[in-house]
Amino acid sequence: MTNTAKPSAEGFRMPAEWALQSAVWLSWPYNLEETWEGHIDGAEKAFTEMIEIMSHHQIVHLLVPNDAVRTRTLSKIKNSKANLKNLQLHIVETGDIWIRDYGPIFITKDSPKHEVAFTKWIYNAYGNKYDALLVGNDVADKIPLDTYRRFDTGIVLEGGSIDVNGSGTVLTTESCLLSPDRNPNMTKKQIEQALSDYLGASNVLWLGEGIEGDDTTGHVDDLTRFVGPSTVVTVVEEDPSDANYKPLLENVKRLKSMKDERGTPLTVLEIPMPQKFVVDGRRMAATHANFLIANNVVLVPVYAQPSDDVALDILSKCFPERKVIGIDCRELIWGYGSIHCASQQQPA
Repeated sequence: MTNTAKPSAEGFRMPAEWALQSAVWLSWPYNLEETWEGHIDGAEKAFTEMIEIMSHHQIVHLLVPNDAVRTRTLSKIKNSKANLKNLQLHIVETGDIWIRDYGPIFITKDSPKHEVAFTKWIYNAYGNKYDALLVGNDVADKIPLDTYRRFDTGIVLEGGSIDVNGSGTVLTTESCLLSPDRNPNMTKKQIEQALSDYLGASNVLWLGEGIEGDDTTGHVDDLTRFVGPSTVVTVVEEDPSDANYKPLLENVKRLKSMKDERGTPLTVLEIPMPQKFVVDGRRMAATHANFLIANNVVLVPVYAQPSDDVALDILSKCFPERKVIGIDCRELIWGYGSIHCASQQQPA
């Protein structure tokens, strides 16, 4: 049921991604016209690997638009080693795979008892860039979440534009949340208040710009991610002539002066960007920061480049109790996103 109250007033907060999860939500790639023409096989291969791994650790909710795609999807997954008992398919038209951005954002509270609820934000396809993808805004209305309390925000926000430490601090970017094609009538202070009201974020940390080739106006999950309450990993460009060099350097400088909600300075770990690569004349927004933390595993986008091993090594040290696994995302990145963009965790 929908609730017009502010969830933070009841003690709700968006938990850290490393908190125990009951499920993960995915949307199978199918939109050839808008996204995947010439790249669908590679995208499906990456999805099959993701499902195969995560299905052994938690429920995987998978959205497909119709029976034809459902049949194709099952034919791919049944040839893998996925745990089909943990796979639940739902026929829901999504427009594209980026459920992080149009799907529900879950919140939890522990008093007087543990409860999971979700927030519904407005999805306007990255500032009305893609009319055919606006159907994604209806996904939260169609998936089976009727037993959970729902809080409607009335505010445009994509899940990839934020990252939280689970205890009151959120990371975001000025280039995205302050973009005039999202919430032009809201001030920075009003946006911070909304993040506090609906996600329990008392401490908002603002980075600057995103990476070249990113059509989201700079989602933070391509840049900087929490890996602990006061520890972040952030991507850096080592080539001074690259377009990403200056904005990523500026983000590092900001991070090194930032503190968490308790006043603890952030520990900043740097991960190199993959080498620049271009497909069909377009630079890919490839980054290792778009990883997903799931139960017992961390899935990391890799691109058959030297930076792959560096990223996997750093993240393995950040998550010693989880298995860190690289997923080849050279085809998935064609859709302007990667593993984190294409998933949404549901906390236990």
